[in-house]
Amino acid sequence: MSEHHTAAGAGKPKMALHTRMLIGFVLGAGAGILANLFAADAGWLDTLVTYVTDPIGQLFLRLLFMLVIPLVFSALVLGVVEIGDPHSLGRIGGKTLLWILAVTSIAVTIGLLLVNVLQPGLGLPPEVADTLLAESSARSAEIAGSGGTISGIDLLLNIVPRNPVAAAAAGDLIAVMFFALMFGIAATVIRSDGTRSFVGAVQGIYDICLKLIGWVIELAPYAVAALLFSITAVLGFDVLVQLARFVGTVLLALGIHLFIVFPILLRVFGGMSPLAFFRNAQPALLTAFSTSSSSATLPTTLKVSEDNLGVPRRVARFVCTLGATANMNGTALFEGITVLFLAQFFGVELSLVQQGMILVLCIFGSIGAAGVPGGSLPVIAMILVMFGIPPEGIGLILGVDRLLDMCRTGVNVGGDMVGSVVIGRSEFGQGTDKVAQASAPPVA
Repeated sequence: MSEHHTAAGAGKPKMALHTRMLIGFVLGAGAGILANLFAADAGWLDTLVTYVTDPIGQLFLRLLFMLVIPLVFSALVLGVVEIGDPHSLGRIGGKTLLWILAVTSIAVTIGLLLVNVLQPGLGLPPEVADTLLAESSARSAEIAGSGGTISGIDLLLNIVPRNPVAAAAAGDLIAVMFFALMFGIAATVIRSDGTRSFVGAVQGIYDICLKLIGWVIELAPYAVAALLFSITAVLGFDVLVQLARFVGTVLLALGIHLFIVFPILLRVFGGMSPLAFFRNAQPALLTAFSTSSSSATLPTTLKVSEDNLGVPRRVARFVCTLGATANMNGTALFEGITVLFLAQFFGVELSLVQQGMILVLCIFGSIGAAGVPGGSLPVIAMILVMFGIPPEGIGLILGVDRLLDMCRTGVNVGGDMVGSVVIGRSEFGQGTDKVAQASAPPVA
């Protein structure tokens, strides 16, 4: 699932959030381009950016940073507990976890390779990139200035935090993720009243984070307008050209994963014709594309997996239900491309080791956190800051997020269904379970 946007204030005739974000994008970019054309050197423009638009954007980013640690910690703990629950088919759970990690790794790798090959963020004059970096937040500038090379041993050791509270305070997302994974594993092994109470408390933290993100994301239209104005006032039309290249890169990567990687996995490990899969999976894929929500699509996903694709019920229910919150191939791919695109855009050089770290962060950052409106934004923002990339660049992405949201949700749901076919075959073997029936004509 990707971030699905709903209009606030249910029951009231209010414009949809994604529509308001698009309006904010158009107004902010349009006003910034006009300011760039007619008043690029005006003193009032510098004052407007410094005291109005930049503080509005910074407030939005700070609210996202505020939520990232509790959100990622609670989502990963709950994800591990759910996977490891012995009452939830432990063997199938292990295969599902392996599937999620493997296929999400492939997705992020495709995204990173395409960004390095196509380089959609390049094209700005170096002096303009330097100006943007100099005008970014103080925190990003400090990290960019202090960032140095790190050895493989140091990278490995830094995964395990000496003090998890200090790691959280420093924004060390990898260390926090490791600590959360260990907590989740231990909570799964120990079955007591105390651990059940702890898991209930973590669920409460997660629910609170969802509500807070729902409130914060309501500010997104204003933040988009402010951030886009600040950037386009400096760059003019150049930013729109590179934004189009970014959208093209994301759609190409999603298309490769959906129409090349998934068919290979279906044929090799699922024993199913890719054409038969896409023909029978159409209802769920179209629902995912139109709703931008794996949760809203879940009833259709379950029905299609069981009836049209012939996956055994207990496999389909476990894999698809867990996948609706944890199997985020498209979202992880989008996060990886976004981080590298903005690094190129702002002229921040990333080594292969740092790109490997981004890959790991996107894999685990997409689990759980991506299943809420705007849920991946805190993770993207934190990753940007970790690598000295100005998080203000998020404003560029939010304006075109709706189309990309629809597309990556379709990839997420497709991954759930492909996983259920592959795991169903591994459990029962081709010819002995209903998966083999998927090559039959589609069920109406």
